[in-house]
Amino acid sequence: MAKKKVNPLDFAAFLEGMNENFPTVQVLDVNGKVVNEDLVPDLSDDELVELMSRMVWSRVLDQRSTALNRQGRLGFFAPTAGQEASQLASHFAMTKEDVLLPGYRDVPQLIQHGLPLKEAFLWSKGHAAGNEYPADLKALPPQIIIGAQYVQAAGVALGLKKRNKPNVAFTYTGDGGSSQGDFYEGINFAGAMKANAVFFIQNNGYAISTPRELQTAATTLAQKGIAAGIPSIQVDGMDALAVYKVTKAARDWAIAGNGPVLIETLTYRYGPHTLSGDDPTRYRSQEVEDEWAGKDPLNRFRIYLTEKGLWSEEKEEAVIEATKEEVKEAIKATDSTPKQKVSDFLKNMFEVSPQSIQEQIDIYEAKESK
Repeated sequence: MAKKKVNPLDFAAFLEGMNENFPTVQVLDVNGKVVNEDLVPDLSDDELVELMSRMVWSRVLDQRSTALNRQGRLGFFAPTAGQEASQLASHFAMTKEDVLLPGYRDVPQLIQHGLPLKEAFLWSKGHAAGNEYPADLKALPPQIIIGAQYVQAAGVALGLKKRNKPNVAFTYTGDGGSSQGDFYEGINFAGAMKANAVFFIQNNGYAISTPRELQTAATTLAQKGIAAGIPSIQVDGMDALAVYKVTKAARDWAIAGNGPVLIETLTYRYGPHTLSGDDPTRYRSQEVEDEWAGKDPLNRFRIYLTEKGLWSEEKEEAVIEATKEEVKEAIKATDSTPKQKVSDFLKNMFEVSPQSIQEQIDIYEAKESK
């Protein structure tokens, strides 16, 4: 059959063709029913229960962290409720030897990767001890600079490739982060080097208060990977099974030497951008809130597992109570950690303090000893 002749100057046709290649991958609908049997992941009953437990744990951690922040016992906190499938199901497809480069909203994955909760709380409070990671933890501290973790991940991924490691570097940013220069530089470098990376865009609809549709003309954020020549895919980020399935396939692709993958998860944050003064009621309508409440990732997965006989109110209550106790013990340990001193900050500036800094250390130590 003769190839259809295309007018190279028909820009509208070009856009239409580009946009139609990014359907949203989904396994479970909002009612917890399987809509794509071919994509149901090969997870055991125990693994399904473990994934649900981690998602419930994350929701409770969000609630308790919010309360602790309001009490003045935590510092910076970016709510995660609503993004449990996007965060925990993607992490569930990774291994402890894969390297996590999180953004500031990705603390749940960091804890599941091996960071003690106490250290996560200390990081929130701005304590230096919150950056003292266990030697076997394959992760960097949460990145505050929007998108910078993408450049870091590209470098780590190239290192894994050069050392022939069967692992990936994986990182997350939000929809706003996909508009940053570091985002493009990271995926372009990793693509050119065919580095072992999996990049996530957690599209929760708002870059703080800027709606997704106002920050880019791209129909999907996944298609931004086209410019870097890497496979890209959009997935229902409220669907734990779909997120896991897509992430597992992306990881397999990357460790096989094919280069990175870009994954856009369509998700939502139920709370404010951070607890540092943001008021989402000023830029999100109740109609939008209600729509996404009906897509809650916990409800969807809960229905699915309950119908399989794998989940119950009793199991969920047990996870909730265990998480509350875990948080209670961690914040107790955090509160008992010695407060930082100015002399400590000065000592951390140089391996060997120059005379000018040592003089200041002596001055502050004298004040602090009184």
